[in-house]
Amino acid sequence: MSDPSSHPLVDRHTHLEGALDSAWVRSEAERRGLALPGPLGTLWSGGAVPFEGFIEAFLFGAALLDSQQAVQEAVRAVARRTRQAGGVGFDLWASPHFLVVYRGQITLDAFWRGLEEGLAEALAEGVRGCVVVDAVNHFGPKHGHAVLDLVLPDLPPYVKGFSTGGLEGSPFRDWAPVFERAQAAGLRIAAHAGENGPGSNVREAVLEGGVARIVHGLRADDATLDLLAERRIPVDVCPSSNAALAVDVVPHPLPRMLRAGVRCALGTDDPGLIPCDLGTEATAARSMGLDDTTLAVLRQNGAEDAWCLQA
Repeated sequence: MSDPSSHPLVDRHTHLEGALDSAWVRSEAERRGLALPGPLGTLWSGGAVPFEGFIEAFLFGAALLDSQQAVQEAVRAVARRTRQAGGVGFDLWASPHFLVVYRGQITLDAFWRGLEEGLAEALAEGVRGCVVVDAVNHFGPKHGHAVLDLVLPDLPPYVKGFSTGGLEGSPFRDWAPVFERAQAAGLRIAAHAGENGPGSNVREAVLEGGVARIVHGLRADDATLDLLAERRIPVDVCPSSNAALAVDVVPHPLPRMLRAGVRCALGTDDPGLIPCDLGTEATAARSMGLDDTTLAVLRQNGAEDAWCLQA
């Protein structure tokens, strides 16, 4: 039997804006005189909400990231959660354009410095991290180009990838020029697909968008899973988040994805909103019938395909 501990443990997918510890958020909200949104309390208590409610909770946390210190605190929360679960690395999704331009609540320099200091702290504690710049799919490709206009002129070395998230409202084929531009700048390409949109989005993201990594992919059909396996496309799967935000997807497709040979790995997604860590995600995977050998495969995939552990 393969030993899961023989491979480094990595959080393959977590969001900066959804990572803040609940105690810090409560304290900041009280200090600022802000009322916590209802969906946030529901999520913290383990309940499920519509995707729109999740976005409301997500944006509340994002609004608190208005200083270098707050960004650094979010990275600290990610590193602490990863380390306490026995992890050695994390791939961190972050949305600078949304915070710097759309919301205008922080300067790009302060945003980068908060990330840099937080990542340096994490590394000093034995946890490696990298950043994936996330654009909002439903804002469309023009927004994607605006994100690249913002970040590419002085891109920090810890930024390893470019991705789309949010609602899957804009066709991935239309994003292809944005992805190509990001790739030409040396960034790896990922996309949230098949989470709140149809499974056909996963196939389109790979074949027409040219992405090299899928986040979630829950609604992919068998033919698409075969495509992902054939092309060795990594897929980040986040069971706790999926249970809260894709309640209609039952049973969870992770066992079916693995049987098809898809290179799945576990992530926490938004653990400051939907309480979880790498330990709870492994427990959730085991509850789907996965044994130690299969958990070891998840862990190995997580390390081999993690951008934080690659040059």
